[in-house]
Amino acid sequence: MATEPLDKKTVLAVDPWLEQHADHIVFRHSLFKKWKDTIENAEGGYDKFTKGYRTFGFNIAEDGTMTYREWAPNAKEAVLIGDFNKWNRISHSMTKNQYGVWEITIPPQDGKCAIPHDSKIKISMIVNSGERIERVPAWIQRVTQDLTMSPVYEARFWNPPAEELYQFKHPRPSPPSSLRIYEAHVGISTTEHRVGTYKEFTQNILPRIRDLGYNTIQLMAIMEHAYYASFGYQVTSFFAASSRYGTPEELKELIDTAHSMGITVLLDIVHSHACKNVLDGLNLFDATDHLYFHEGARGRHELWDSRLFNYGHHEVLRFLLSNLRFWIEEYQFDGFRFDGVTSMMYHHHGIGAGFSGGYHEYFGSSADLEAIVYLMLANDAVHTLYPGSITIAEDVSGMPLLCVPVSKGGVGFDYRLSMAIPDMWIKLLKHKKDDEWDMSNIVHTLTNRRYGERSIAYAESHDQALVGDKTLAFWLMDKEMYTNMSDLTEYTPVIARGIALHKMIRLLVHSLGGEGYLNFEGNEFGHPEWLDFPREGNNNSFQYARRQWNVVDDHLLRYRYLNEFDKVMNHTEEKYGWLHAEPAYVSLKHEVDKIIVFERAGLLFVFNFHPTQSFSDYRVGVEQAGDYEVVLSSDEKRFGGFENVVLGGTYKTTPMEWNERKNWTQVYIPSRTCIVLARK
Repeated sequence: MATEPLDKKTVLAVDPWLEQHADHIVFRHSLFKKWKDTIENAEGGYDKFTKGYRTFGFNIAEDGTMTYREWAPNAKEAVLIGDFNKWNRISHSMTKNQYGVWEITIPPQDGKCAIPHDSKIKISMIVNSGERIERVPAWIQRVTQDLTMSPVYEARFWNPPAEELYQFKHPRPSPPSSLRIYEAHVGISTTEHRVGTYKEFTQNILPRIRDLGYNTIQLMAIMEHAYYASFGYQVTSFFAASSRYGTPEELKELIDTAHSMGITVLLDIVHSHACKNVLDGLNLFDATDHLYFHEGARGRHELWDSRLFNYGHHEVLRFLLSNLRFWIEEYQFDGFRFDGVTSMMYHHHGIGAGFSGGYHEYFGSSADLEAIVYLMLANDAVHTLYPGSITIAEDVSGMPLLCVPVSKGGVGFDYRLSMAIPDMWIKLLKHKKDDEWDMSNIVHTLTNRRYGERSIAYAESHDQALVGDKTLAFWLMDKEMYTNMSDLTEYTPVIARGIALHKMIRLLVHSLGGEGYLNFEGNEFGHPEWLDFPREGNNNSFQYARRQWNVVDDHLLRYRYLNEFDKVMNHTEEKYGWLHAEPAYVSLKHEVDKIIVFERAGLLFVFNFHPTQSFSDYRVGVEQAGDYEVVLSSDEKRFGGFENVVLGGTYKTTPMEWNERKNWTQVYIPSRTCIVLARK
C-alpha cells in the first residue's frame, strides 16, 4: 500500500510560521515516501524488512540446521572459522549472491547444531586486493572481552539450550501517561570498586526505582562498546548486549522484572555513529571505507573520532531498522532514547552551530536529509509495528516538527529532551549570586518549548555528572558534603541552602518544564561526587565509577532528605498528573520578591527563591475558586526542612481578579521554600 503524499496545508495546520519552508518539508516527506514504498514493494513492508536479524547473522532452524549470512561485497572469498572447526580456513567456505551477501548452511550433528553454544567464531575473507582479513560478524549477538589477553572483543556463538533460555513471564506495562524516567547505567550501580551486573541491578536497584515513583527506566551503555569509559557511545556490536554486566538471559530477566513492577524500559540507542574499531567493529568490514558508512570526511565525526552511517543505503537501512526491531522483540524493550540526533540531522553535526531559533537553520542546506529520513523511517516503523512504543530524541537544536507524526510532516518522535534547562541551572549556580537570579529568565527557559511537541525536562542528566563538571548538589554544597551532611553536625548555612535549593530546582523543573521528567541515578539524593570511569588518566580507578547507596541508606546522613523529597514529588505527580496536563499558566514572576507562581493540573505552585525574605499572607492569583490545602511542602521535616509550613490547612479564595486570574488566596511562603496546593 503506497504512502500518501504530504500536502502543504497539513504542514501549515501544524505551524503556520512554516510557510517559507513548507516546500522543503514536503520534499523531505517525498524522500521518506520513496523509501517506504521501496521497502513495501521490494521487501514486503516494514514487518519483513525489519526482521533482518532473522536472515543475516546466525540463525538456527528447529532441526539444528545453522545458516549464516553476511553482507561483504568487496570480499572474493569468505570462510566461517571458529572453535567448531579448529579455525580451519578451508573447510567451511561460503557462497556469494548478486547483492554481495555471503552464505553458508551447516547441517546438524546428532540432531543438534554443529557449532557448540558460546564457542568462539569469526568470518575470514580474502578481499579484492588479495589481503586476508578476519572480522567479528556484523550481526553477532554476543561478544566477550578478556582484558588480560587483549582489549579486542571475540565473537561468541550464543545458542543456549532451551532450558537455559530466559522465558518472559510478564506483559509489557501500558505506556505511562506521565513519563518519569530514571536514567541508569548497570555498571556503575554498585557501591563496590568494580563493574556492576544485570543480576545485581535486578535485585538491588529496581526496587529503589519503583519505590521512588519512577515509572520508566532509560538504560545506558547496553549495546556492546569497546571502551568502558565511552559511557556506551562507541558501539562495536549493535546486536550484542554488553557482556561486561552478564549474559543476554540476565538482561532479559532484568527487563521482565521491571515489567512485573509496572516499569517501562527504554534503551539508549546509538545510531548516530559507530566505533571506528576494525578488528571488532563495523569499520572497514570488507576492507572498503564505504560499506556501512560514508567514505572520506563525510563518514567521519571529527570530535567523536568515530564513523558515520550512510543512511541512504538500502542495506544500512535494513541493518539499523532491524536493530530497533531486535531490541524490542528479543529483549522486550519498550522504546528508545535516540542518542546524538542533532549530530545526525545536520551536515555540520551541530559543531560550532549556535541555534538561534531561526527556521532557516533547520530547513536550509545544512539539513542532512538522508539522516532525517532515516529517523522518520525509524519512528514510523517502530510505531507501526509496536503501537505504544516510546521514542525520545536527544536534540539540542530545537528542530521544529521533531515530535510531530511523520504523516503530518514531522520526524515522528514522541518526546525531545529539553537540553537547555540543565545548562541554565549550571550557569546560574556558577555565575550568579542568589539575589541575582532572574525569575523571568528561569521561567522562560522552562516554558520555551513548541506547543503540541512533548518534551522531557531535567535539571541534570549523566552529562552534568561527568568528571570536569559538577552535579547540582556539588555546585550547591561542594566540599561541605564531606563534613556536614550528618545530622550529628551543625546544619550549616551552606548545607541548609543546598538542600533547600536542590529540592526547589527539581520540583520546578518537574512541574513546569515539560511533559516528562528525567533524573540520572544517584542525583535524587544529591550524589556526593561526579562520575569518572576507569581510564589511563586516573590509574584505572573505580573510585568515581560507582553509586554510593550507602550514604542515602545511612539514617544519620542528610542525603535521605533529598531522596525522600524525590519520592514524594513523584508520587504526588502520580496522583495529580501534571506532566500529562496542559502546560502551566504562570501568573507571577516577581523579580524583587523572587517568587514564581503558576497553576497546572488544577494545582497551585508557589516558589520563593528569596535567600532571606519570608512572606506571610502573600497574595497569589488562582483561576478556580474553592478551598485549597497544602499537599506538598519542601519545608517538611522529613525533607530536611524547618516545618514552618504545615500540610493541610484551608486556603479560601476570594472572587477578585489578581495577576490575571479570577480569584486570589493568601499563603505563607518562607524563604527558599516551595509549596503545592490542591482543591479540597
